[in-house]
Amino acid sequence: MTETPIAGGDDAAAVARARSHVYGLLAATFDGDVETIAAALDAGTYEMVAAALPGDAGGEALAACDHDADALSVGYDNLFVVPGPHYVPPFASAHADDPSESFESDSPFHDEGAAGELFGDPAAAAARAHDAAGFDPERGDGIPDHLAASFEFMRALCEREAAVRSREGGEDELAAVRRAQAEALSRLGWLDAFHEAVADADAAEGVFAALARLARTFAAWDAREGGEAPAGEQSAGA
Repeated sequence: MTETPIAGGDDAAAVARARSHVYGLLAATFDGDVETIAAALDAGTYEMVAAALPGDAGGEALAACDHDADALSVGYDNLFVVPGPHYVPPFASAHADDPSESFESDSPFHDEGAAGELFGDPAAAAARAHDAAGFDPERGDGIPDHLAASFEFMRALCEREAAVRSREGGEDELAAVRRAQAEALSRLGWLDAFHEAVADADAAEGVFAALARLARTFAAWDAREGGEAPAGEQSAGA
């Protein structure tokens, strides 16, 4: 991308398309698409997104990150795939403050009635939202509340918004898709805990800690601003 990835001027459809591009990049990132991650780091795409957001979105840390796909693959697997000392579950159910009462697991990383579950209530809520929207995620390893699937869903909803805004009429459809976006973003409140856990686990390398910070900041901005373009083309506000 050669321009600020979340700036679309006064064209609401362009803003929606730009948001869809960012969500698509984040979906690929947290699905472990290391070639895409390496290319985006090399091109400075993440930094451009960070620069358009308020506060510290991790731009400086991202500028210093390793671009090597092999190293990124190892780092991704250690953090998000292989249970171990650095493992951080990349799905909402594992970070739920109020775990599903009926959930049981013999996993060493989960105590019954405590956070750490797989396919809990957040996964059920995400699956219902996907079904209602006619969406079938391709990312996230078949886990409905996986972060990659959640971002892929937001990408699809933003694309749908852009299509509606690009034609005459469709007010009811636009209201419905904007409502679906707000509900999807409300299910991403666990990103705060996720980012903090990744920052602790990835203290040595820091690539995915910086990416988690960016994801958290972008989702929070989008939830707060409601998809409006940042003020000007360089900043989303102070």
